[in-house]
Amino acid sequence: MPLPHKELPAVTNEWTLFLDRDGVINKDVVGDYIKSWSEFHFTEGTLDAIAALSKLFDCIFVVTNQAGVGKGLMSEETLEEIHANMLQEIVAAGGRIDKIYFCTSTDNKHINRKPNPGMALQAKQDFPEIDLKKSIMVGNMPNDMWFGRKFGAFTVYLPTRPEEKPDPSTVDAQYKDLLAFAQALSSKA
Repeated sequence: MPLPHKELPAVTNEWTLFLDRDGVINKDVVGDYIKSWSEFHFTEGTLDAIAALSKLFDCIFVVTNQAGVGKGLMSEETLEEIHANMLQEIVAAGGRIDKIYFCTSTDNKHINRKPNPGMALQAKQDFPEIDLKKSIMVGNMPNDMWFGRKFGAFTVYLPTRPEEKPDPSTVDAQYKDLLAFAQALSSKA
């Protein structure tokens, strides 16, 4: 069954962008975790995409489950180092991320572990000016789509893991990668 494809919203600078990390910003390692900076590789076109998206959104957040820390496969310090290096490269390419939210818990009931909405609620608390109903969530997993649905975001699915099949009712649009989404959104601006 094909996924729905609604027209992208007319984004103004009062809109907020939420991005999943693994499989969206960087190449995913199926069945494992990115445990060091040397294992982190941007997906093709991502740096250009984030630079373009930075012109459209006042707030851009990364929301990522990082259970590898909770399982003891890496330290939170290593995760912070990966994120610092990622941000440095994004800024050098003309883009920006306003804040990275991550959940290290392995408990699926934890409020901050996607698909639960805790990371979006944290963003709203940290940035009270954002309107969660004027937001877009971009992800590559069913949990990302459910996460976006729980706070009223327009959901964009990137099929970087063909074995993952989101519930069609949770997907508003699909693009092959972050650059294709950024180009489609920029062409509407």
